[in-house]
Amino acid sequence: MSVHHDDLETRSPDARETDLFARLPAVLSAAMAAPGYGAHLKGVDPAVVTNRKALSRLPILRKADLPALQKVALPFGGFVPTSPGAFGRLFTSPGPIFEPEGTGADMWGAARGLYAAGFRSGDVVINTFSYHLTPGGFLMDSGARALGCAVIPAGPGNTEQQMEVIGAYRPSAYAGTPDFLKILIEAADARGVDISCIKRAVVSGAAFPPSLQAWVRERGIDAYQLYATADIGIIAYETSAREGMVLNENLIVEIVRPGTGDPVSEGEVGEIVVTNLDPHHPQIRLAVGDLTAVLPGKSSCGRTNTRIKGWMGRADQTAKIKGMFVRPEQVAEIAKRHAEIAKLRLVVGRANEVDTMTLKAEIYAEPAGLVDAVSQSLQQVTKLKGAVEILPLGALPNDGKVIADERPIG
Repeated sequence: MSVHHDDLETRSPDARETDLFARLPAVLSAAMAAPGYGAHLKGVDPAVVTNRKALSRLPILRKADLPALQKVALPFGGFVPTSPGAFGRLFTSPGPIFEPEGTGADMWGAARGLYAAGFRSGDVVINTFSYHLTPGGFLMDSGARALGCAVIPAGPGNTEQQMEVIGAYRPSAYAGTPDFLKILIEAADARGVDISCIKRAVVSGAAFPPSLQAWVRERGIDAYQLYATADIGIIAYETSAREGMVLNENLIVEIVRPGTGDPVSEGEVGEIVVTNLDPHHPQIRLAVGDLTAVLPGKSSCGRTNTRIKGWMGRADQTAKIKGMFVRPEQVAEIAKRHAEIAKLRLVVGRANEVDTMTLKAEIYAEPAGLVDAVSQSLQQVTKLKGAVEILPLGALPNDGKVIADERPIG
């Protein structure tokens, strides 16, 4: 049996890129037929968006903005070209954000990640993600059934009944949060229930630190992480190589500087932006609000798609300073005004019971008057005064932070 789900996983990077961008113009055209995307992408010619450089010129759509946009034009804010009745299921996620599910098999792209984790036809999977209004349960359910697995739609909680169904069906695999997997194992220990039938797992939706990974592994369970969102589905998945997470097929993923749509260099931490290729529910440069970085090279598991480090924090770094909101895009605007600037970080502090801010700037060169000029830009853009500190290239940490709020809590 193949270690790969299909041939797409091992095609050359050039072949993958050619395929994705050959399909993108038609998806863009479909998206722009929806009034929301029509306005958001006004003036865009889909026919010329055939490479990453052209895609990077399109405006970002922020997931954080969707609740307000959808509230104005329920249910999807005009960003879905198909009517609600054409979909198979309709969900709501915290925000609230309203999301549809298509009618095909494995619409969330979960099967590939489950296969990499060792799920195979004939497995019995206990799925503890919620089936109530949110897509999490159905996301994993559809992927497992696409592989030929039988699924126990357990949902979260109710450990007593979970013990009963595990005893009856003897599932070989688990899907759910890492926290609930630990709860199940400890509940089984407390009740003297044998759950050694569970040999593999996929976990998502919460941190899975090395200490918990080791604890689960000691219990004989081979667990793999999936990175997913309720809008896109599976964006990346862990493989047997345990070297970061491989991007899913049929997605175009960019890593951009927070507050902008500008792609960062390989290895630099930035915000995840995803474009899918589903004409019925298109997502065009959706900024999901999470940080990551691209890993160099290819995975030793044989998959050729780009690898990322996984979830590295949140990109939303808006700070309220002296009663004024300052956003990452404002910091980016300052950088655009000065060609000498390579990278910026606004550090927020507190001294003598007053908010302070210092703009730390990595620069290529320091012409006379640069500090004064940047200080003026800082005040013009943010409407606040702050200090400017000039730094050499490479001095700022590579952690994706544009605004670092270092004020003491409490």
